[in-house]
Amino acid sequence: MADDEIDYNIVFPDAGTSERHWQGTKEPVVILLGWAGCKDKHLSKYSSIYNEQGCVTIRYTAPLKTVFISESFGYKELSSTALKLLEILYDYEVENSPIFFHIFSNGGFMLYRYIADLLHNDKQFSSLCVIGALVDSAPGSGNVRGALRALAATLGPKITPVLRYVLLALFAVTVFLLRVVLYPLTKYIHKNHYDAVQERPPAWPHFCLYSRADQVIRHTDIKVFVETLKQKGVPVDSFDFVSSPHVGHFRDFPEQYALKCRSFLVACMKDLEGNETKKRQRVPNQ
Repeated sequence: MADDEIDYNIVFPDAGTSERHWQGTKEPVVILLGWAGCKDKHLSKYSSIYNEQGCVTIRYTAPLKTVFISESFGYKELSSTALKLLEILYDYEVENSPIFFHIFSNGGFMLYRYIADLLHNDKQFSSLCVIGALVDSAPGSGNVRGALRALAATLGPKITPVLRYVLLALFAVTVFLLRVVLYPLTKYIHKNHYDAVQERPPAWPHFCLYSRADQVIRHTDIKVFVETLKQKGVPVDSFDFVSSPHVGHFRDFPEQYALKCRSFLVACMKDLEGNETKKRQRVPNQ
């Protein structure tokens, strides 16, 4: 069972809340993919946005070593994690519900990349109905300085200064060589998350929340990503919070952030209902 292998949390809303918000339709399942080093107590604050909306929520954050080491060296450990996360939907028999993603920073986006691959290529998941993805402070590409800032913040104050500098130096050299200098060659073995999703983006709507004050992910990377999706016909929108730090938009603008999350989810559900109505209308009378 998938729940024996990865550390996640799932919350089901009470029936009354779901009925009040979704009026007889299946409530969405929101999968929240945390940023590197994210603690569940922080991610739970985001999931409450959707629990109060009558949604099922699944919270998961990939381990630090997987995000900063495995991915940097081209080891696709997150691919198996993506498979286990999607299997959770079947474990709890919610695979027929609308699926919505809320993704944080590159740590969450790396995992989202593999989930999207499975949804594209694996017949087991072909019947899953994904309605949208909200992306917070991501994706970024080839930003060694931003990656170092993220790792430094993630390591925290408990680690000794010498060990901190050694780890940061090793990480910087590795990322610079594999993801910048040698990337024209290594991309044929392991393409980075930014390029992979841009080249074959999922068809469902995306909404990117970012800030030009972000010191980890360049806002220009996000703008390029948004424009690429538009050019490929993917419904996508974005919003710049201007002054909030990396993954700090909800903390600085709680009401505005929660409203944007809920509004986008509701819009995705309305699109789903509209598409289903069109399909029924195209079915000939028997």
